[in-house]
Amino acid sequence: MNNDISVSLINPNNKIDCIKVKYDTPIYEITDKFNFPSEKIYAARVNNEIKSLDSRIKYKCTIEPVLSNTKSGALVYRRSLCLLLAAASHNLFPDRRLLVGHSLGYGYYYTFENEIETRQEELDALTKEMKRLIKENIRITTSIISYQEAEELFEKLNLTETRKQLNFNCMSGVKINTIGDFSDLFFEPLVLSIGVLKVFDLMKYQNGFLLRFPKSSDPDTLMPFKDEPKLFEIYHKYKEWGKRINVTSAASLNALIADGKINDFIEITETYQQKNISKIASQIIGKGTVRIVLMAGPSSSGKTTSAKKLALELQAMGYMPKVISLDCYYVGRDKTPLGPDGKPDFECLESLNIELLNQNLIDLFDGKEVNIPSYDFHTGTSYYEDDNKIKLAPNEILIMEGIHGLNEKLTSKVPSKFKFNIYLSALTQLNLDDHNRISTSDNRLLRRIVRDNNFRGKSAAGTIEMWPSVTKGEELHIFPFQNNADAILNTALDYELSVLRVYADPLLRQVKPSQKEYSEARRLLAFLDNFATIAPTAVPPRSIIREFIGDSAFKY
Repeated sequence: MNNDISVSLINPNNKIDCIKVKYDTPIYEITDKFNFPSEKIYAARVNNEIKSLDSRIKYKCTIEPVLSNTKSGALVYRRSLCLLLAAASHNLFPDRRLLVGHSLGYGYYYTFENEIETRQEELDALTKEMKRLIKENIRITTSIISYQEAEELFEKLNLTETRKQLNFNCMSGVKINTIGDFSDLFFEPLVLSIGVLKVFDLMKYQNGFLLRFPKSSDPDTLMPFKDEPKLFEIYHKYKEWGKRINVTSAASLNALIADGKINDFIEITETYQQKNISKIASQIIGKGTVRIVLMAGPSSSGKTTSAKKLALELQAMGYMPKVISLDCYYVGRDKTPLGPDGKPDFECLESLNIELLNQNLIDLFDGKEVNIPSYDFHTGTSYYEDDNKIKLAPNEILIMEGIHGLNEKLTSKVPSKFKFNIYLSALTQLNLDDHNRISTSDNRLLRRIVRDNNFRGKSAAGTIEMWPSVTKGEELHIFPFQNNADAILNTALDYELSVLRVYADPLLRQVKPSQKEYSEARRLLAFLDNFATIAPTAVPPRSIIREFIGDSAFKY
């Protein structure tokens, strides 16, 4: 019997080379067939599913290398670097629990349990140990052990949250990754050997430290550190809140669902979020001179519902908010600057009539009546309607949300005393376990997949396909200005992934292996597997989550 398997290798410019390999050949044995240095190949896309290089070829397939200078390659690198740090920490400090926190720039924030301040000499020792392991180029082994062995292993390694998660993922065989004497739960593919993990830094920050890594487009260089103190403060505040209510991980959330206590937790999280919106409303009124609230945040951060919730809080304080959409100020398709692709760039600041917007705002604050323009997206033209005139009473405040809200150039002629800037993002404080964080971007992408399907009829593959262009726009027009915020609102709700799974799971399962988006769909499905489901009927009618799943008490 011929056990040769046909494999199509995708090289630069989509050039395909066809080869034959023996059944069960590991992928790393054929990486020399690609026109790339082997050390730049971190994983492989097999029939559009990303796999570790030690995965074995068992059927006819197309294989494409996952390179160091791609987003997928960067994620593999970062996950592998996190495992290396955990292994080094175990080697040096076996009695201390290392806990991953959140992202900060191109880095992840870590602390030891109870936030015992990390000393510089400890960071120096960790760095030295990581470099020692890298120099030895130790192989990351992937294996499957029994459920009972996994229980004993994670208890021995003091991986508390990882051990708890086993209670809700009762597989007879548990997949793990191992470096030397340290093992952790397998979540996603890692590099084959740690010798490639040479670009990193450990930097003391607050009570903990940052594990810094390169950006995807420049995998050989660390970017200069840019502090984001306001964002860190919000993250830290929510982490502390999570500790107080004893819900810090997917396992903690799953335990509440299993014990029938999730409804109370939903009310607690919704109340806490509303309390923070109320605090922001008090800040706005407390400033005494605010006439316009500018809100900005990345895609699917819940800007629309947050604006409506804030408006209710302001009304409760005796103020009457009015909403102006930035979309009204598009200059028109024929006047919009072209992007690199030769198409109108509707996300750039110059696509808006900034001069008119500033003049309208100044006139409104002077007590004048203003005719606000309208924009026809079908014809791409700006026009006026007689019934679109507004005038501000002394107790009326404008609310304007849009991607450029925190860019000072948007309202440069408006005195700062009249403005209050709010940045929104879904900054979940939950981790998957001790060493694996939940990506804010993944949370928002799942929201977007559900909303796009519910309200625009778009498939999961369609949303995944356009997501890179969305995040590129955020990096250009939103993230650079988040430190201009007077307040930051966290729109994440720590139970939401269990609700989103109900909707997203069947949508993601429709993405076929023949589609490029398959690898991302499979990754998101594996991520959602960590969460037990919550019935959508448990979501309150005014929740931000209703903006994505539907049946909101608000009108959009």
